[in-house]
Amino acid sequence: MPRTILHIDMDCFYAAIEERDNPALRGKPVGVGGRSQRGVLTTANYEARKFGCHSAMPVFKALEKCPHLILVPVRFDVYREESQKIRAIFGRFTELIEPLSLDEAYLDVSALRSDGSAVAREVRNQIREETGLTASAGIAPNKMLAKVASDWEKPDGQFAISESEVADFVHTLPVKKIPGVGSKMAEKLAAIQVQTCGDLQSFERVELARRFGKWGSELYDLSRGVDERPVRTERERKSVSTETTFRENRTTLEELDDSMPPLLESLRDSLGGKHRDRRIKSLVVKLKFADFETTTAERAHGRVDAALFTELLQEAWLRGQGRAVRLLGVGVKFAPKEERTQLELEL
Repeated sequence: MPRTILHIDMDCFYAAIEERDNPALRGKPVGVGGRSQRGVLTTANYEARKFGCHSAMPVFKALEKCPHLILVPVRFDVYREESQKIRAIFGRFTELIEPLSLDEAYLDVSALRSDGSAVAREVRNQIREETGLTASAGIAPNKMLAKVASDWEKPDGQFAISESEVADFVHTLPVKKIPGVGSKMAEKLAAIQVQTCGDLQSFERVELARRFGKWGSELYDLSRGVDERPVRTERERKSVSTETTFRENRTTLEELDDSMPPLLESLRDSLGGKHRDRRIKSLVVKLKFADFETTTAERAHGRVDAALFTELLQEAWLRGQGRAVRLLGVGVKFAPKEERTQLELEL
C-alpha cells in the first residue's frame, strides 16, 4: 500500500507559547532561554529571526544583533504539557506516531486511505482550535521528503509532494535541504561540485560510499527521494550525557579535571536507572571553548572508566591550544539493541 507520511512541525513552539500566554509580547522580537550573558537561546520567534537570532545562539550575541530582544525564561513544564495535548490530537488520526522532539513528529496516516493534505489540514486546525498555536506540515510518500516539505510553507502552512512529483522535486533540491546534511557535509559536497540532489545523482553508490562511508550510501538513495524507514513509535536512545556550563571559564586542565567527578557520578546514576540494560559502545568528552568552538574526544570502551575519561579530557584540552573552556560534558554512546541481540544469538 502506498505510504502517506506527515511531518508536523510547530511554529517557533516555545516562543509561540510565551506570546500566547503574554499577548504583550506579540509583534516584538522574543528569545526564550538563559537570561544571563552566558546563556543560550532555546528558540527565537520570527521577529527576532529577522535580526539573525536563532536557537543555540549565545545570549550576548543575540543582544548584539537585536539590542531590544525580549528574553523570557524557559518553562519546560508548560511546553511538555502543550506537547502532550498535541500528541493526543495526533492519536485521533493514527497510532503510528514518531515524536522527534516536543514540537515535531512523523505520522503515518496510510491506513486512513484519505488525501494526505486534507488529513494534515485537519490536524493543524485541531491544534489551532485547542491550543491557540500554529503548526506547519509536510505530506509525502516518505519521512525524508515529508520533513523537507514541512519547511516549504512555514509558518502556518503545508506542502505536499506526490509520488509522481518526487523525481522532479528532488532533482533541483539543494543537498543542504536533506535532513542530516549539515554545513560541514555541504562543504564537502560542494568541493566535488555537488550543490543539488541532481548533481549528487551523477555519482554511483560505491563512489559515494568510498568517499563518505555508510552516510554516502544513504545519500545515494536520499538524493533520489528514496527513504524506506518506517515511522517508529519507540525511538532507540543512542547516547546519554551530562554537562555543565561554568559561571567563570576554566583556564587550566587541572580545574577541568576537578570538575569531572560530579559529572561522572551523574552519568553513572543515569546509566544505573532506565539505561541499565544498554551496552556501552564508547565514552565521550565534550568541551566548548570561550570562543564557542566545540570539540569532542571519543574512545571505544564498554564501561564508565574515570581514568579513560581523564585521558579523553586531556586529548580535547590539547586541541584548544590553551583556550579557556566554558562547558564540560561527559557521556557514553550505546551499541544498537539489535547488535546486542545478534551477539547474544551468536554466543
